[in-house]
Amino acid sequence: MSFSITDHQNSKRMQLIKFMESDLDKLVFPFKKHSIVSLEYKPFSRFSLAKSLDEVFENKLSKTLKEILNDRKTGTVIIEPEIKNKKFDKDFLVKLSTGLAYLVGNPNFDSMTGKYYARFHVKHQDSSDSYLRKAYSNLDLHTDGTYVKEKTDWLIMTKMEENNVSGGESVILHLDDWEHLEDLSNDPIGQENFTWGSPKSKNVDYKVEHPVFSKDKNGKPIISYIDQFPEPKNMNQGLFLQKLSDALEDSKNKISFPLPVGSTIFSNNYFWLHGRKAFKEHSGLSRELLRIRGTFFH
Repeated sequence: MSFSITDHQNSKRMQLIKFMESDLDKLVFPFKKHSIVSLEYKPFSRFSLAKSLDEVFENKLSKTLKEILNDRKTGTVIIEPEIKNKKFDKDFLVKLSTGLAYLVGNPNFDSMTGKYYARFHVKHQDSSDSYLRKAYSNLDLHTDGTYVKEKTDWLIMTKMEENNVSGGESVILHLDDWEHLEDLSNDPIGQENFTWGSPKSKNVDYKVEHPVFSKDKNGKPIISYIDQFPEPKNMNQGLFLQKLSDALEDSKNKISFPLPVGSTIFSNNYFWLHGRKAFKEHSGLSRELLRIRGTFFH
């Protein structure tokens, strides 16, 4: 096994996998076989690409990722490839992220882009209908897929590039480290069905109903929540969501860290929440992220 794996310096719950440049070099040829257009239009090609990635690491990478992501004690892996060479460009990062995703499961169709992945920019000026792109505001803790019918077991976020950036650190929280988990996950209101919608840019023309908290197969609480999309039906639900939002943002156990360009956060979406700190203002600010979310193979 040629990749290294250690505890992340910020938390033992986060695992850190590093790919050496010598291993990435072995991916250049098999990755060239698959163009971005091919990957977007031929789903089977994504499996072929993922297999070539696993083979470079003696077919042990897929097993390692599945074990980490399904382990309640960990559930997040940070993947840092050594990409100092210009040959490891944005297309390479799309392919690497695709390979990682297809080693553990099937990505969901992303209505926002009409593909199995989404790429989006955060810039100095923004006119979008989602604060996902509001550079100078905190992106509060949330999970993904709250407003769609598909299950969202896991989430990949890869930093493609950034320029003129100060601040904007990644923020994550493991549900079991949250001080108010027992109190709020056992509140009957949190187990009621809430209505979840989405802004027009998401291209989802329906609403869904589900509770904020439910239980996994072992009876432990899991969460499905984002502050922008729930539509409270009454005073009790509105006040519960306010209490929930305050308790998450006030948590002393949030983990904040900078994610290097080219690196990936790969997380279980049921017991990890993620967000971002605000950037410091700069007229030339630009950051691009890639997102893939999906379900585990069964």
